[in-house]
Amino acid sequence: MDKAATARLAPRMAQIQPFHVMKLLARARELEARGHSIIHMEIGEPDFPTPQPIVEAAGRALACGATHYTPASGLAELRAAIAGHYRRAFGVSLSPGRVLVTPGASGALQLLAGALIGPGDGVLMADPGYPCNRHFVRLAEGLPVAVPVGPESRYQLDAAAVDAAWTSDTRAVMVATPSNPTGTTLSLAALAAIDAVRARHGGVLIVDEIYQGLVYTGRPRSVLEVADDALVVNSFSKYFGMTGWRLGWVVVPAEYVEPLDRLAQNIFLAAPTLSQHAALAAFSAQTGAILEERRAAFRARRDFLLPALRELGFVFASEPEGAFYLYADVSALADDSFELAEVLLEQVGVAVTPGVDFGSNAPQRHLRFAYTTARARLEEGVERIRRFLAAGA
Repeated sequence: MDKAATARLAPRMAQIQPFHVMKLLARARELEARGHSIIHMEIGEPDFPTPQPIVEAAGRALACGATHYTPASGLAELRAAIAGHYRRAFGVSLSPGRVLVTPGASGALQLLAGALIGPGDGVLMADPGYPCNRHFVRLAEGLPVAVPVGPESRYQLDAAAVDAAWTSDTRAVMVATPSNPTGTTLSLAALAAIDAVRARHGGVLIVDEIYQGLVYTGRPRSVLEVADDALVVNSFSKYFGMTGWRLGWVVVPAEYVEPLDRLAQNIFLAAPTLSQHAALAAFSAQTGAILEERRAAFRARRDFLLPALRELGFVFASEPEGAFYLYADVSALADDSFELAEVLLEQVGVAVTPGVDFGSNAPQRHLRFAYTTARARLEEGVERIRRFLAAGA
């Protein structure tokens, strides 16, 4: 008998869905192993290596024996560096004591879900949206409440939608700016309006800012500029290029620090020590110059890929301002985006993410393109798709 079929799992596991794109990625790797050329536009991971100043800082820390546990909330020096970043970049006066360093943004989200959400508590979130958010809520026995959003709101929640969806069971609202999968942002005015709604209802506002540094219209902003008591998740993964280092942070009001620290002690003890020492170099001027060059490169990729895909018949309701994603309506080209993603991979070697990974709001109509590969590869990918579509015309 298949042991997997008889595993005694908690009922919640029936609602923890896999990343469907991982099936496509596994197939892409299989094809590559057989010698096929695959253009990867499916995974949300920057193709640039970690900036050298960060790598060198890790080397120095390792040579000095920095391999022991840190406090659960993180190195004091790193918490202070993060607070300094908010002061310089956003004009926000932030006590380092309100910053907790976590194993990636996922660690921060796990802490927030575990500390804030109880059985039956509802958390409002945009659909489409990052799929793990709803799974973190479900892990805490809460109820993820998907609020459909579309082109009319640029795929973001607004104050009116939050107010309409709020019930007596709602505990929190979670937004992302820039967002995954759409790359759209929320203005400070929009964030302030949402914060006013949650305050009136007595809930909390959680803001995912992990793509904060990767904006191409205006300058990066933080909800903390208009809502000091928001709970803010951020990461060293995307803008800082440290995906595999597994390091993030969360900023919370002072009254949440002790409970989150206590929970961190029990869940993961502390974020990786070497990663924390390395991240001390993330806010240096030398690293900043490298990161800004990369931000410009991402913008150039977006500015190529968006019009190129539009010319092929992919529909974009608005220009994404940040992250490194394009969320395309493909209904004029195919009836099923998952099937289209499979066909593009198998027939022309272009890997993209189907909409089913991001929620239940018309997923069959959408594909996500990640411009996390070099411009020349993006150009080749567009040409392969063009030939494929022309052959089927």
